[in-house]
Amino acid sequence: MAKVLCVLYPDPQTGYPPRYVRDAIPEIAVYDNGQKAPHPSGALGFKPGELVGCVSGELGLRPYLVHHGHELIVTSDKDGPDSAFERYLPEAEVVISQPFWPAYLSAERIAKAKNLKLALTAGVGSDHVDLKAAAQAGITVAEVTGSNSISVAEHVVMVILTLVRNYVPSHAFSAAGGWNIAECVERSYDIEGMHFGTIGAGRIGLAVLRRLKPFGLALHYTQRHRLAPEIERELALTWHPDAASLVRAVDIVNLQLPLYPSTEHFFNDAMFAKLKRGAYLINTARGQLVERDAVVRALQSGQIAGYAGDVWFPQPAPPDHPWRTMPFNGMTPHISGTTLSAQARYAAGTLEILQSFFGGAPIREEYLIVDGGNLAGTGRASYQLT
Repeated sequence: MAKVLCVLYPDPQTGYPPRYVRDAIPEIAVYDNGQKAPHPSGALGFKPGELVGCVSGELGLRPYLVHHGHELIVTSDKDGPDSAFERYLPEAEVVISQPFWPAYLSAERIAKAKNLKLALTAGVGSDHVDLKAAAQAGITVAEVTGSNSISVAEHVVMVILTLVRNYVPSHAFSAAGGWNIAECVERSYDIEGMHFGTIGAGRIGLAVLRRLKPFGLALHYTQRHRLAPEIERELALTWHPDAASLVRAVDIVNLQLPLYPSTEHFFNDAMFAKLKRGAYLINTARGQLVERDAVVRALQSGQIAGYAGDVWFPQPAPPDHPWRTMPFNGMTPHISGTTLSAQARYAAGTLEILQSFFGGAPIREEYLIVDGGNLAGTGRASYQLT
């Protein structure tokens, strides 16, 4: 019997389960890149479209784990020395966490977790795990690669339009009973004809480029591995050898690169200074890619016209975090990848990984980040051990 420690975000304050506004969601069997969506064996422990990413939802894992004699502990209490996570971690063989409510597995915590064999991200992004410490401890790190990539890409398109069309202030005027057309449109533009650039064109970055193509923008990108020539031709992409070249050329910048020590605070005062005045910055990757106060300064000075994303550091962000109240922001809690549609896929993928792990079968290569003491699978292309 194994002890599985699962950290999920809290239930709705109005109670669980919520009243769902739709009866069903579309089934996605194959992703854009040809990868098969999760396909665990047997029945799911939930109905697709249900809220399973919170504590009471349990990712639908309890029926499977209990049936096979394992113990499941689910909590949202993850921070501090007296947290439930700290209390149960030394006995856990498996830890499951989410990027939206991450249980940070630092080197210190990994040293306490003598039984830990699998650190599993229900979603995409394993930077809340100290990958070097996990590799040295022989811990496998896995995530449900691709499960919410389109969810995040759709969010990026949404917030681009929200910022450039000045939607949030306009809606506030409407909700307050006003008809302030001049104030609504004094910061409102069309995106047609603008130049858009993504720093990182992997699964999410490329999906954003594809979705923006019909809007009539000029599309730019930069990343370590250049895209295939046929993709560049299809989307009429301009490739840049580095981020500095890209940000000078575009009106809207999208951050879509992984977080590791060399990319922390990648966007600082110096990088903001390279942008066109009045550019927009979108960040749905990781909060630490940008320097917190540099964002505030860039907005207050007018160097950028807007900043939007849904990633913060730490997560959850404290109530006094300056991004909550800085001007011209389109911030949300970390929600882009945890729509009910995405939850159906990352919960099913979590079950698939657990079935492989407990059944002694190989975990899908694309799900692996660290295995056998080194980067593996997707981890080799996305992370660095430092």
